[in-house]
Amino acid sequence: MLAPMAGVTDSTFRLLCKSLGAEFTVSEMVCAKALCYEQRSKKMNEKSATAALARVTLEEMPMAVQIFGSEPEFMAEAAKMIAYNSYRGCQSTTAPAAIDINMGCPVRKITANGEGSALMKNPKLAADIVRAVSRAVSIPVTVKIRAGWDENSVNAPEFAKMLEDAGAAMICVHARTRERLYLPGIDLSVIERTKKAVSIPVVGNGDVRNACHALEMIAKTGCDGIMVGRGAEGNPWIFSEIAAALRGEPFEYPDFETRMRVALKQLDDMVAEKGERTGVAEAKKHMAWYIGGVRDANKARAELMNSTTAEQIKLIVKKMIYNEKTEGTV
Repeated sequence: MLAPMAGVTDSTFRLLCKSLGAEFTVSEMVCAKALCYEQRSKKMNEKSATAALARVTLEEMPMAVQIFGSEPEFMAEAAKMIAYNSYRGCQSTTAPAAIDINMGCPVRKITANGEGSALMKNPKLAADIVRAVSRAVSIPVTVKIRAGWDENSVNAPEFAKMLEDAGAAMICVHARTRERLYLPGIDLSVIERTKKAVSIPVVGNGDVRNACHALEMIAKTGCDGIMVGRGAEGNPWIFSEIAAALRGEPFEYPDFETRMRVALKQLDDMVAEKGERTGVAEAKKHMAWYIGGVRDANKARAELMNSTTAEQIKLIVKKMIYNEKTEGTV
């Protein structure tokens, strides 16, 4: 599975990852309260940014839309609108396969409002949210959680059990506490204990950078699936690599030119969907990820970040392809 990542897992990237082996993807975070308030506003723009984040197309299925918030009534209302495409500004062509609830985001601006991973400090409220959303929709409700808030409150197994009892159909466990943010190192035993605590599927997440990491996570935890987040940034082929490993088959990554041709196709698709200004602004970080480990990557990365048009980015990438062919990579 492709993990939900704000500013990263837009429709273009989800479709790309799916084409390379991701069996399930999740949208960027959708603020439940923002979606609800936009619907109540007489001044709401039909091209609402919040509504756009909840967009689901038939080509992307199966995928889930992830919502976040801390008030059961708003979460249920937003989930119902998304599940049934019943809101102004809706750009979806089909309903999502599931509603995913974010209880794992560690960012301060989210947790300061009692949302994201802050909900792990309030299991009763978290269960109330899952219960309300489950009653509002007919599609599965899944939840992404962390190991706990900090090292003194690792409560994922008990927390997951409460969510299962409230109606959750699947739990994804990021095996770090909120306190650790994205620091290297995860605790696989948390995923293992969570798997044993519930009867619903449990998906493991955290530090999956290659097929070996995925196989180790499965072997040591017994989890039912693997969710890849930052490991897919600039490397959507990780899903092909993991799929091959699960089949016991070898996998060879494409050469640099082939990878960059895919990157440029992603750039074109982002510009086509969002317009050049927004598409280029959001694509630059992806391009920078793709060139990691290549000769003169730091210089090229600086040039990419200063680019303002798609043509400028293409010239930089084509120059890198030429240099790689004539000089080779580090």
